[in-house]
Amino acid sequence: MLLKNAQVIVTMDDTRSELAQADILITDGVIAAVGQGLSVDDAQVVSVEGCVVTPGLVNTHHHLYQTLTRAVPGGQDALLFGWLQTLYPIWAQFGPEEMFVSAQIGLAELALSGCTLTSDHLYLYPNGARLDDTIAAAAEVGLRFHPTRGSMSIGESDGGLPPDALVENEHSILQDCIRVIDTFHDPNPGAMVRVGVAPCSPFSVSRDLMRDAALLARDKGVMLHTHLAENDEDIAYSLAKFGCRPGQYAEDLGWTGDDVWHAHCVKLDGAEIDLFARSKTGVAHCPCSNCRLGSGIAPVRAMRDAGVPVGLGVDGSASNDIGNLVGEARQAMLLQRVANGADAMSAREALEIATRGGAQVLGRKDCGQIAVGKRADIAVWDVSGIESAGSWDPAALLLAGPTKVRDLFVEGRRIVADGQVVSFDLNRAISKQNRLVKRFQ
Repeated sequence: MLLKNAQVIVTMDDTRSELAQADILITDGVIAAVGQGLSVDDAQVVSVEGCVVTPGLVNTHHHLYQTLTRAVPGGQDALLFGWLQTLYPIWAQFGPEEMFVSAQIGLAELALSGCTLTSDHLYLYPNGARLDDTIAAAAEVGLRFHPTRGSMSIGESDGGLPPDALVENEHSILQDCIRVIDTFHDPNPGAMVRVGVAPCSPFSVSRDLMRDAALLARDKGVMLHTHLAENDEDIAYSLAKFGCRPGQYAEDLGWTGDDVWHAHCVKLDGAEIDLFARSKTGVAHCPCSNCRLGSGIAPVRAMRDAGVPVGLGVDGSASNDIGNLVGEARQAMLLQRVANGADAMSAREALEIATRGGAQVLGRKDCGQIAVGKRADIAVWDVSGIESAGSWDPAALLLAGPTKVRDLFVEGRRIVADGQVVSFDLNRAISKQNRLVKRFQ
């Protein structure tokens, strides 16, 4: 396939080159050539004239099951802990069908916003639900997927936040981690599915489970993920229960390193930022969710300057309510400017965080840039419309550009064409999702 005559290709390669009136050749799911005037016999030609072409965006934190609980009354104006306590009883009624359909919807929403690779953090498994349900949905939608086998083991009766009905036995959790890794994890370049291990948070699992999960993940060669330092309540809980800040808690239990990424990290202090930089521990920055829950502005400028790997996450659709990843990138840029001044983060740096930054956090050296040998995960943005009308710099998409892709390619396969998801019947899934919601209202 030959993507022909892009107005600008923003490569995010090692030199951050941008090519005008240029082409991309895709062969067997891999980028085979990038440059001007490419011509190949028998190639399928897709005109991208009038478009800015970027690497596919990378989402490093999501809870796909939550697309069934957007804008729930009682949780709309709550802080994190109160919000969770409102939603836990609803989530406890879900089963395999809810997990599958909500994942379909969430993945399609991501695709339309330019995302080609997403992680997911599924940490509750009521009524026979399994991680397999979301993996099946991702295969149907066609996105590259990094699901994590999350867990909760400390319920209300033991001093945790979740209701007892939603927690699991720790031995069973570890056994199922082994099962899903052995069944689905692909360590090879170009993998469509990789699996991580992800105890939910310090306030819903034991120290033993955190430690054992790290040992298991490293034995299996998979990555580790959890929530950390999300808001002031989170810090207070850590100090009261563990006698230390979240960064020390993570370090003591083996939860630092380039095979670990933590969601949120809004309240990391300078010492914790230095720890993450030294250990190359990744952060999934979720600006819209942090705003929605009133958690604060994560110190992304300080993290980046120190050398902490940072990617973006839309977080769950119950705490963000929207799963638009390019919108998340714009919000990240704006919040750093609010906190640190108008020159604190450029549109291109925010886009870099959303592409190669996220790929680095997820350990995907094969993704996140348009360069020869990288996977053909590509977003095509039509800048001929009203959003970019009058723009002097169409490549500055986050300042003046569309929030929906024209085309999206994953492993060289077209998932979105002319602004419509073409890999599965999205309208049917939306109808089913809306019917499911009525069960719980």
